[in-house]
Amino acid sequence: MDIRPIKSEEDYEATLSEVERLFDALPDTPDGDRLDVLTTLLEVYEKNHYSIPVPDPVEAIKYWMESRGIKRQELEPLLGSRARVSEVFNHRRGLTLTMIRNLHDKLGIPAEALIRPVNLHHA
Repeated sequence: MDIRPIKSEEDYEATLSEVERLFDALPDTPDGDRLDVLTTLLEVYEKNHYSIPVPDPVEAIKYWMESRGIKRQELEPLLGSRARVSEVFNHRRGLTLTMIRNLHDKLGIPAEALIRPVNLHHA
């Protein structure tokens, strides 16, 4: 098994091609083991070279709402009130731990997307 670290875009592309070739390999076979090792190498390389920044918590909430057809009024019991929803959406108030828990527990929004600090705008 000739497996080397991914050090360049060329190595990355070659590894992707090999993974595609092995994609249907059965677990606990030589090809399955090779696929497992190569996907681990790809994950590390992608994490280091193609990281996607975590979105602003308000943008994460808006995306979640849009993709699931959730209305702003449905957030009121989770955030506290209509005014509180407005304050959060206008970056005038950050999310509290209770709000984060409510959004995560009731709507399934990943907590990781909500715990980042919000850049607050002061009037």
